[in-house]
Amino acid sequence: METNIFMVRHAESLYVNGKEKQRGLSSFGLQEANKVSLILKDIEIDAIYSSDYNRSLETVKPLSDLKKTKIIELTDLRERRMKPEHIELTYNDFIEAVKKSYENFDFSISGGESIRDVHERAIPVIEMIIKNHKGKNIVIGTHGNLMTMIMKYYDDSYGYSFWEKTSMPDIYVLTFNENKLIRINRKWNESAQNT
Repeated sequence: METNIFMVRHAESLYVNGKEKQRGLSSFGLQEANKVSLILKDIEIDAIYSSDYNRSLETVKPLSDLKKTKIIELTDLRERRMKPEHIELTYNDFIEAVKKSYENFDFSISGGESIRDVHERAIPVIEMIIKNHKGKNIVIGTHGNLMTMIMKYYDDSYGYSFWEKTSMPDIYVLTFNENKLIRINRKWNESAQNT
């Protein structure tokens, strides 16, 4: 029995240091969130989960409204903490840290999370969702780094180069049989131009 998890990476959100949880979508991001709902409108959705970060919630809210399905917020689906919020990184330092982390699962900036740390909090949540919605379609509002790390847990071919190519928003369908990943398909690129 196949279970499909639609991983919806949040739409465009302007970066504000120290406001990871609070920052929402840009006006363009809000338009793109509506496209997400149009792409998924004909799919029977059993549940919608999301990170508790505003940008993820705002990305799946139009779908939630359309489907009249409450969003279940789960803190453990939040984006990876790369560093303490009060510390600023240059863009190049951020990119270098992301690259290093995909090479070494235990690497983290002091006060940040390693990929191993993220797997320890997020994978049990994914497996709980699969168990509770076996054979169904589930949507998860998520983040690019977290989504890639979850995919990497189940398929080691995913990593930095994949993360770098994802868009905001993006939609990937992870199909499971029990807790075994069967396939991953991108839904955003095939559908976004047609909405």
